[in-house]
Amino acid sequence: MDNAVESLAGLSVTNGWASSAPNLQRNLGILSSEEIGLAMMLLREGQKHLFDHWPEPGVDDKRKKGFFDQVAQLNANYPGGLASYIQNARKLLADSKAGKNPYDGFTPSVPTGEVLTFGNDNFMMLEEAGVREARRAAFVLVAGGLGERLGYKGIKLALPSETTTGRCFLQHYIESILALQEASCRLVQGQCEAEIPLVIMTSDDTHESTLLLLESNYYFGMKTTQVKLIKQEKVACLTDNDARFALDLNDKYKIQTKPHGHGDVHALLYSSGLLNSWQSAGLKWVLFFQDTNGLLFKAIPASLGVSSTKGYHVNSLAVPRKAKEAMGGITKLTHTDGSEIVTNVEYNQLDPLLRATGHADGDVNCETGFSPFPGNINQLILDLGPYIKELSKTQGAIAEFVNPKYKDSTKTSFKSSTRLECMMQDYPKSLPPSAKVGFSVMDKWLAYAPVKNKPEDASKVPKGNPYHSATSGEMAIYKANCLILRKAGVHIADPVTDIFNGQEVELWPCITWSPKWTSTFRDVKRKVGECCSISQRSSMIINGQNIFLDGLSLDGALVVNANDQAEVKVTGYVQNKGWALEHVDYKDISIPEETRIRGFKVCKIEQLEINYADPGKFCFKS
Repeated sequence: MDNAVESLAGLSVTNGWASSAPNLQRNLGILSSEEIGLAMMLLREGQKHLFDHWPEPGVDDKRKKGFFDQVAQLNANYPGGLASYIQNARKLLADSKAGKNPYDGFTPSVPTGEVLTFGNDNFMMLEEAGVREARRAAFVLVAGGLGERLGYKGIKLALPSETTTGRCFLQHYIESILALQEASCRLVQGQCEAEIPLVIMTSDDTHESTLLLLESNYYFGMKTTQVKLIKQEKVACLTDNDARFALDLNDKYKIQTKPHGHGDVHALLYSSGLLNSWQSAGLKWVLFFQDTNGLLFKAIPASLGVSSTKGYHVNSLAVPRKAKEAMGGITKLTHTDGSEIVTNVEYNQLDPLLRATGHADGDVNCETGFSPFPGNINQLILDLGPYIKELSKTQGAIAEFVNPKYKDSTKTSFKSSTRLECMMQDYPKSLPPSAKVGFSVMDKWLAYAPVKNKPEDASKVPKGNPYHSATSGEMAIYKANCLILRKAGVHIADPVTDIFNGQEVELWPCITWSPKWTSTFRDVKRKVGECCSISQRSSMIINGQNIFLDGLSLDGALVVNANDQAEVKVTGYVQNKGWALEHVDYKDISIPEETRIRGFKVCKIEQLEINYADPGKFCFKS
């Protein structure tokens, strides 16, 4: 018997632990010293039930050792190990059972931030400042989830953001980063060889598929050295208020696990060493974003400009929210001890918190027609230096919460297992009072159109509330592009309404452009001349950096493709039968998932396509 076995034997004599787990005691001879050390920890933390079913040595020995392989991995992946996880869980479960208010002692108020107006001089100034800073930024994409909630079996990053081009979310994101990279280097007017890093946080569910999507598409034009994948691990599930681990229903030698939440991204970045290497390379900003918001990069330049000009350590991207709308609110919280934090407060906690602190009406709209608490969209811009300093203290651990579903009002048992969770946007909760935390509010039509609900759920959303479906997400892209062009002086016909998969949406002209065409509104104004008009039934795709519209009248479908060395002016009257949206039923399994969850497909009846593969200046006039 080695020292670890003797230690366990001694523990059993003095504390009675081994006598409570006799099946484990009989199997000590097949375990290594490391495995016995883990067993000691589990017994100390009240997990003896994990061994109650263990048979005699010689039966299932490989599976018993496989159990400890999993325990070792769970122990290594959690800051402080499984003992800390169990202890944290017990405290949070006790608070949940007691109905403890996590904001007890805090008074909410409206924090300081920037409310931006699209297209005005200040907005364009901030966009230019943001583009200039982009060469010193790194992007972190949180993409650990599948599209099952959407009615899509693949990874969400592979889903087309819109169907006129079929450009998937990951392609759109990478091309947007590359466009910012190029635009930023042009602005500094010197030798600039910036390569903006992209980190993608995956999970067991998405890692291989994400890697395959990248490799099969040659990383969508990004250098392979720019892209890093970091994989999030899962945490143990809990069966009761004593934080006892749940065994897998299909394998009694495995602990049931579930995702810990996207807050893990901070710990993964810290342990990867990437943050220090970025700092050594002269980077200053880290931008966090999520996997299915096709509008986000329209808001990033100005938001990064806010961070730069205001010196924010943390800048939360936000949109106006209606009172009691189902999205978190950016809130300043002042504790009775005088300490302050600016952070996200979930919508179901904000209203009761306001009522409990002297605001009798709770969360209500102000004179703007919106709640004074901006809506959090889970996109963050962090100043790298203070971020590294903070993570050196916390190792990236983020405040956790637990959300058990109780069987009854006694709160003594759960309907199903639960686990601790953490959220990326809760990072500011750990910051000192000296941290400069703010927000940037953009119009919702410009910045926020997440795709997360399947058609049958979206169709049940009360009228006037956002669907957050593949249907609404795609229509939002067309709407945003049309409103941007309108602001630049193009006459765009008003939309009509239509219903797809039970969702009434505005149908604008289906206009898209590649990210390299424009990174800022100033670029749009520079590339759009006078007297351009586009009818409601029209569609247009712009693929190229130096394509200019001047005196174009479009009534139909137009596709313009040009390489970066070609400067193309498009003018004149273009009319054809165009493209039509044909209704499809999400229940029709003969149609691909990515199409039927939208409720329509694009029927390309007739179009004008013009291509310029050679360098030079060209003018197309229909």
